[in-house]
Amino acid sequence: MDTRTKDYYKILGVGRSASEKDIKAAYRKLARKYHPDVNPGDKSAEDRFKEIGEAYEVLSDPEKRRRYDQFGSGWARGPQGVPPGWEVFRQGQRRPGGPAGAAPTIDFETAAGDLGEFFDSLLGRGARGATRTATRPRAGEDLEQEVSVTLEEAYNGGLREFVIDVPTTPGATARERIEVKIPPGVRDGTRLRVAGKGHPGSNAGPRGDLYLRIRLKPHERLERRGDDLYADVAVPLVDAVLGGEVEVHTLSGSGTFRIPPETQNGKTFRLTGQGMPRMGGAREADAPPRGDFYARVRVVLPERLSDRERQLFEELKKVRREGG
Repeated sequence: MDTRTKDYYKILGVGRSASEKDIKAAYRKLARKYHPDVNPGDKSAEDRFKEIGEAYEVLSDPEKRRRYDQFGSGWARGPQGVPPGWEVFRQGQRRPGGPAGAAPTIDFETAAGDLGEFFDSLLGRGARGATRTATRPRAGEDLEQEVSVTLEEAYNGGLREFVIDVPTTPGATARERIEVKIPPGVRDGTRLRVAGKGHPGSNAGPRGDLYLRIRLKPHERLERRGDDLYADVAVPLVDAVLGGEVEVHTLSGSGTFRIPPETQNGKTFRLTGQGMPRMGGAREADAPPRGDFYARVRVVLPERLSDRERQLFEELKKVRREGG
Protein backbone atom coordinates (compact mmCIF):
# COMPACT_ATOMS: atom_id res chain seq x y z
CA MET A 1 0.00 0.00 0.00
CA ASP A 2 1.25 3.49 -0.85
CA THR A 3 2.61 5.14 2.30
CA ARG A 4 0.75 8.32 1.44
CA THR A 5 -2.62 6.61 1.84
CA LYS A 6 -1.96 4.99 5.23
CA ASP A 7 -3.95 6.06 8.28
CA TYR A 8 -1.20 6.27 10.87
CA TYR A 9 -3.64 6.84 13.71
CA LYS A 10 -5.50 3.67 12.77
CA ILE A 11 -2.24 1.74 12.50
CA LEU A 12 -1.34 2.64 16.10
CA GLY A 13 -4.93 2.25 17.27
CA VAL A 14 -5.28 5.78 18.68
CA GLY A 15 -7.58 8.72 17.99
CA ARG A 16 -6.53 11.86 16.16
CA SER A 17 -6.55 13.78 19.44
CA ALA A 18 -4.20 11.31 21.12
CA SER A 19 -1.46 12.84 23.26
CA GLU A 20 2.26 12.17 22.75
CA LYS A 21 2.10 9.90 25.78
CA ASP A 22 -0.78 7.89 24.30
CA ILE A 23 1.03 7.53 20.99
CA LYS A 24 4.23 6.39 22.67
CA ALA A 25 2.37 3.85 24.81
CA ALA A 26 0.51 2.45 21.80
CA TYR A 27 3.74 2.14 19.81
CA ARG A 28 5.56 0.34 22.60
CA LYS A 29 2.73 -2.14 23.01
CA LEU A 30 2.50 -2.94 19.31
CA ALA A 31 6.26 -2.96 18.78
CA ARG A 32 6.68 -5.59 21.46
CA LYS A 33 3.92 -7.68 19.91
CA TYR A 34 5.17 -7.61 16.31
CA HIS A 35 8.93 -7.37 16.80
CA PRO A 36 10.81 -9.81 14.51
CA ASP A 37 12.64 -11.29 17.50
CA VAL A 38 9.28 -12.29 18.95
CA ASN A 39 7.96 -13.54 15.59
CA PRO A 40 10.95 -15.16 13.85
CA GLY A 41 10.26 -15.99 10.21
CA ASP A 42 6.85 -14.29 10.19
CA LYS A 43 6.92 -11.95 7.17
CA SER A 44 3.52 -10.43 7.96
CA ALA A 45 4.64 -9.57 11.49
CA GLU A 46 7.83 -8.02 10.11
CA ASP A 47 5.82 -5.88 7.68
CA ARG A 48 3.48 -4.87 10.46
CA PHE A 49 6.43 -3.93 12.66
CA LYS A 50 7.83 -1.68 9.90
CA GLU A 51 4.41 -0.12 9.40
CA ILE A 52 4.11 0.61 13.12
CA GLY A 53 7.56 2.18 13.16
CA GLU A 54 6.68 4.34 10.15
CA ALA A 55 3.49 5.55 11.82
CA TYR A 56 5.29 6.33 15.07
CA GLU A 57 8.06 8.21 13.27
CA VAL A 58 5.49 10.60 11.83
CA LEU A 59 3.10 10.97 14.76
CA SER A 60 5.86 11.33 17.37
CA ASP A 61 7.36 14.27 15.49
CA PRO A 62 5.24 17.41 16.13
CA GLU A 63 6.09 19.01 12.76
CA LYS A 64 5.50 15.85 10.72
CA ARG A 65 2.28 15.21 12.58
CA ARG A 66 1.11 18.75 11.91
CA ARG A 67 1.71 18.34 8.21
CA TYR A 68 0.06 14.90 8.21
CA ASP A 69 -3.02 16.29 9.98
CA GLN A 70 -3.14 19.23 7.58
CA PHE A 71 -2.53 17.55 4.22
CA GLY A 72 -3.69 13.99 4.88
CA SER A 73 -2.49 11.44 2.33
CA GLY A 74 -0.26 14.06 0.68
CA TRP A 75 1.40 15.08 3.94
CA ALA A 76 4.90 14.36 2.66
CA ARG A 77 4.57 16.81 -0.24
CA GLY A 78 2.33 19.56 1.12
CA PRO A 79 -0.75 21.12 -0.57
CA GLN A 80 -1.52 20.15 -4.19
CA GLY A 81 1.48 17.85 -4.33
CA VAL A 82 3.98 20.71 -3.88
CA PRO A 83 6.89 19.81 -1.60
CA PRO A 84 7.09 21.89 1.63
CA GLY A 85 9.28 24.97 1.17
CA TRP A 86 8.79 25.15 -2.63
CA GLU A 87 5.60 27.24 -2.62
CA VAL A 88 7.50 30.29 -1.31
CA PHE A 89 9.32 30.55 -4.64
CA ARG A 90 6.31 30.77 -6.95
CA GLN A 91 6.43 32.76 -10.18
CA GLY A 92 5.74 36.48 -9.67
CA GLN A 93 7.44 36.76 -6.27
CA ARG A 94 10.68 38.65 -6.26
CA ARG A 95 13.62 39.08 -4.02
CA PRO A 96 13.93 42.58 -2.53
CA GLY A 97 15.63 44.80 -5.05
CA GLY A 98 14.69 42.68 -8.10
CA PRO A 99 12.32 43.76 -10.89
CA ALA A 100 8.61 43.11 -10.42
CA GLY A 101 7.29 40.12 -12.39
CA ALA A 102 10.76 38.67 -12.88
CA ALA A 103 11.47 35.00 -12.29
CA PRO A 104 11.95 34.25 -8.58
CA THR A 105 15.46 34.30 -7.16
CA ILE A 106 16.27 31.45 -4.77
CA ASP A 107 18.68 32.24 -1.96
CA PHE A 108 19.88 28.84 -0.80
CA GLU A 109 21.47 30.12 2.38
CA THR A 110 18.49 32.04 3.74
CA ALA A 111 15.80 29.74 2.31
CA ALA A 112 16.98 26.42 3.63
CA GLY A 113 20.27 26.87 5.47
CA ASP A 114 22.37 25.16 2.82
CA LEU A 115 21.95 23.56 -0.57
CA GLY A 116 21.74 20.02 0.78
CA GLU A 117 19.04 20.90 3.32
CA PHE A 118 17.08 22.78 0.62
CA PHE A 119 16.91 19.77 -1.69
CA ASP A 120 16.07 17.54 1.27
CA SER A 121 13.05 19.75 1.97
CA LEU A 122 12.01 19.64 -1.71
CA LEU A 123 12.10 15.86 -1.75
CA GLY A 124 10.28 15.38 1.53
CA ARG A 125 13.21 13.40 2.85
CA GLY A 126 14.87 12.27 -0.34
CA ALA A 127 17.58 9.68 -0.59
CA ARG A 128 20.11 11.92 1.08
CA GLY A 129 17.80 12.95 3.93
CA ALA A 130 16.57 9.41 4.51
CA THR A 131 20.11 8.09 4.74
CA ARG A 132 21.13 10.79 7.17
CA THR A 133 18.07 10.20 9.36
CA ALA A 134 18.50 6.45 9.27
CA THR A 135 22.17 6.54 10.23
CA ARG A 136 22.08 9.31 12.82
CA PRO A 137 22.62 7.87 16.34
CA ARG A 138 19.58 8.31 18.53
CA ALA A 139 19.48 7.92 22.30
CA GLY A 140 17.08 5.34 23.68
CA GLU A 141 13.95 6.31 25.58
CA ASP A 142 13.97 6.56 29.35
CA LEU A 143 12.37 3.84 31.43
CA GLU A 144 10.55 4.11 34.75
CA GLN A 145 9.88 1.35 37.28
CA GLU A 146 8.53 1.28 40.82
CA VAL A 147 10.57 -0.22 43.66
CA SER A 148 9.51 -0.84 47.25
CA VAL A 149 11.54 0.49 50.17
CA THR A 150 10.95 -0.04 53.88
CA LEU A 151 10.68 2.89 56.26
CA GLU A 152 13.88 1.74 57.97
CA GLU A 153 15.71 1.82 54.62
CA ALA A 154 14.35 5.29 53.93
CA TYR A 155 15.51 6.40 57.38
CA ASN A 156 19.05 5.02 57.19
CA GLY A 157 19.71 5.33 53.45
CA GLY A 158 22.65 3.49 51.90
CA LEU A 159 23.19 1.12 49.00
CA ARG A 160 20.36 -1.16 47.97
CA GLU A 161 20.32 -3.89 45.34
CA PHE A 162 17.28 -4.30 43.10
CA VAL A 163 16.43 -6.95 40.53
CA ILE A 164 14.58 -5.31 37.63
CA ASP A 165 13.59 -5.94 34.01
CA VAL A 166 16.03 -4.06 31.77
CA PRO A 167 15.42 -3.70 27.98
CA THR A 168 18.11 -5.33 25.88
CA THR A 169 16.63 -4.97 22.39
CA PRO A 170 13.29 -3.53 21.23
CA GLY A 171 10.61 -5.82 22.61
CA ALA A 172 12.98 -7.92 24.74
CA THR A 173 14.04 -7.60 28.40
CA ALA A 174 16.40 -9.34 30.77
CA ARG A 175 16.55 -9.58 34.55
CA GLU A 176 19.42 -7.55 35.91
CA ARG A 177 20.76 -6.70 39.34
CA ILE A 178 21.56 -3.05 39.90
CA GLU A 179 22.92 -1.26 42.97
CA VAL A 180 21.31 2.06 43.83
CA LYS A 181 22.12 4.58 46.55
CA ILE A 182 19.05 5.36 48.65
CA PRO A 183 19.40 8.85 50.16
CA PRO A 184 18.43 9.13 53.86
CA GLY A 185 14.94 10.58 54.23
CA VAL A 186 13.78 9.56 50.75
CA ARG A 187 10.05 10.11 50.33
CA ASP A 188 7.30 8.14 48.68
CA GLY A 189 7.22 9.03 44.98
CA THR A 190 10.85 10.17 44.78
CA ARG A 191 12.49 9.33 41.43
CA LEU A 192 16.08 8.04 41.46
CA ARG A 193 18.02 8.15 38.19
CA VAL A 194 20.19 5.26 37.03
CA ALA A 195 22.12 6.32 33.93
CA GLY A 196 22.28 4.04 30.90
CA LYS A 197 19.73 1.44 32.02
CA GLY A 198 16.82 2.56 29.83
CA HIS A 199 15.76 1.47 26.36
CA PRO A 200 18.52 0.74 23.82
CA GLY A 201 19.46 3.51 21.39
CA SER A 202 19.33 3.15 17.63
CA ASN A 203 22.22 3.32 15.18
CA ALA A 204 24.80 3.00 17.96
CA GLY A 205 23.09 5.69 20.02
CA PRO A 206 23.37 5.60 23.83
CA ARG A 207 20.83 3.90 26.01
CA GLY A 208 18.22 5.94 27.83
CA ASP A 209 18.14 6.27 31.60
CA LEU A 210 16.22 4.29 34.18
CA TYR A 211 14.15 6.11 36.79
CA LEU A 212 13.20 4.22 39.92
CA ARG A 213 10.08 5.59 41.59
CA ILE A 214 10.18 4.93 45.34
CA ARG A 215 7.14 3.37 47.00
CA LEU A 216 7.38 3.19 50.79
CA LYS A 217 6.00 0.03 52.35
CA PRO A 218 3.47 0.55 55.16
CA HIS A 219 5.04 0.20 58.61
CA GLU A 220 3.43 -2.02 61.22
CA ARG A 221 3.52 0.61 63.99
CA LEU A 222 4.76 3.92 62.57
CA GLU A 223 3.01 6.46 60.36
CA ARG A 224 4.98 8.96 58.31
CA ARG A 225 3.70 12.48 57.59
CA GLY A 226 6.27 14.46 55.68
CA ASP A 227 9.42 14.15 57.79
CA ASP A 228 7.52 13.52 61.05
CA LEU A 229 6.67 10.12 62.52
CA TYR A 230 3.60 9.16 64.55
CA ALA A 231 3.11 6.13 66.78
CA ASP A 232 0.67 4.89 69.42
CA VAL A 233 2.34 4.29 72.77
CA ALA A 234 0.70 1.94 75.25
CA VAL A 235 0.44 3.49 78.72
CA PRO A 236 -0.85 1.50 81.72
CA LEU A 237 -3.85 3.04 83.44
CA VAL A 238 -1.94 3.57 86.69
CA ASP A 239 0.81 5.54 84.92
CA ALA A 240 -1.74 7.58 83.01
CA VAL A 241 -3.45 8.50 86.28
CA LEU A 242 -0.44 8.97 88.54
CA GLY A 243 2.25 9.79 85.98
CA GLY A 244 5.34 7.77 85.17
CA GLU A 245 7.92 6.79 82.60
CA VAL A 246 6.89 5.20 79.32
CA GLU A 247 9.08 3.33 76.83
CA VAL A 248 8.94 4.43 73.21
CA HIS A 249 10.56 2.85 70.15
CA THR A 250 11.80 5.18 67.42
CA LEU A 251 13.76 4.33 64.27
CA SER A 252 16.96 5.43 66.00
CA GLY A 253 16.42 3.13 69.00
CA SER A 254 14.46 2.83 72.22
CA GLY A 255 14.11 5.34 75.02
CA THR A 256 11.80 6.54 77.78
CA PHE A 257 9.96 9.76 78.40
CA ARG A 258 7.96 10.89 81.39
CA ILE A 259 4.25 11.58 81.21
CA PRO A 260 2.53 13.81 83.76
CA PRO A 261 -0.25 12.64 86.10
CA GLU A 262 -3.82 12.52 84.73
CA THR A 263 -2.69 12.10 81.13
CA GLN A 264 -5.74 11.56 78.95
CA ASN A 265 -6.13 8.85 76.35
CA GLY A 266 -5.10 10.21 72.92
CA LYS A 267 -2.79 12.88 74.34
CA THR A 268 0.16 13.46 71.98
CA PHE A 269 3.72 14.19 73.06
CA ARG A 270 6.48 15.45 70.74
CA LEU A 271 10.01 14.08 70.77
CA THR A 272 12.05 16.70 68.95
CA GLY A 273 14.49 15.49 66.28
CA GLN A 274 13.45 11.83 66.45
CA GLY A 275 11.70 11.80 63.06
CA MET A 276 12.97 11.21 59.52
CA PRO A 277 16.15 12.80 58.12
CA ARG A 278 15.37 15.67 55.80
CA MET A 279 16.57 15.14 52.23
CA GLY A 280 18.97 17.81 51.00
CA GLY A 281 16.49 19.20 48.46
CA ALA A 282 13.67 19.35 51.02
CA ARG A 283 15.64 21.05 53.79
CA GLU A 284 15.09 24.74 54.40
CA ALA A 285 17.92 26.95 55.54
CA ASP A 286 16.64 27.23 59.14
CA ALA A 287 15.07 23.76 59.38
CA PRO A 288 16.50 21.13 61.74
CA PRO A 289 18.18 18.12 60.11
CA ARG A 290 15.40 15.75 61.21
CA GLY A 291 11.66 15.79 61.69
CA ASP A 292 9.96 15.06 65.00
CA PHE A 293 8.41 11.97 66.59
CA TYR A 294 4.87 12.21 67.97
CA ALA A 295 3.82 9.67 70.60
CA ARG A 296 0.06 9.27 71.02
CA VAL A 297 -1.01 7.89 74.37
CA ARG A 298 -3.15 4.76 74.26
CA VAL A 299 -4.28 4.00 77.79
CA VAL A 300 -4.37 0.27 78.50
CA LEU A 301 -6.91 -0.93 81.03
CA PRO A 302 -5.89 -3.70 83.40
CA GLU A 303 -7.20 -7.22 82.85
CA ARG A 304 -7.72 -10.21 85.17
CA LEU A 305 -8.02 -8.07 88.32
CA SER A 306 -7.15 -9.63 91.65
CA ASP A 307 -9.59 -9.41 94.51
CA ARG A 308 -7.51 -6.69 96.13
CA GLU A 309 -7.35 -4.65 92.88
CA ARG A 310 -11.09 -4.96 92.41
CA GLN A 311 -11.61 -3.84 96.02
CA LEU A 312 -9.43 -0.77 95.43
CA PHE A 313 -11.33 0.16 92.29
CA GLU A 314 -14.61 -0.21 94.20
CA GLU A 315 -13.27 2.15 96.86
CA LEU A 316 -12.13 4.61 94.17
CA LYS A 317 -15.56 4.43 92.56
CA LYS A 318 -17.22 5.17 95.88
CA VAL A 319 -14.92 8.08 96.62
CA ARG A 320 -15.50 9.59 93.15
CA ARG A 321 -19.27 9.31 93.60
CA GLU A 322 -19.17 10.99 97.01
CA GLY A 323 -17.09 13.82 95.55
CA GLY A 324 -13.81 13.07 97.28
